[in-house]
Amino acid sequence: MAKPDIHPTWYPEAKVYCNGEMVMTVGSTKPELHVDVWSGNHPFYTGTQKIIDTEGRVERFLRKYGMLEEEQGAQS
Repeated sequence: MAKPDIHPTWYPEAKVYCNGEMVMTVGSTKPELHVDVWSGNHPFYTGTQKIIDTEGRVERFLRKYGMLEEEQGAQS
């Protein structure tokens, strides 16, 4: 037997928001969920790829391994 009054409140129609827009409803213990990524904008499901370059990390990697200078030298 389950103990009474120990389980959280269940919201069968909890709303999921991504970028301020409601994208789906699911069952959850919270009435609203705010997410950054969901299946509608994830590269695996959409077939697109974005490189998010935070603080020049991609450029720093390319420069470290000599890939950036080769590409720039070939373009000149």
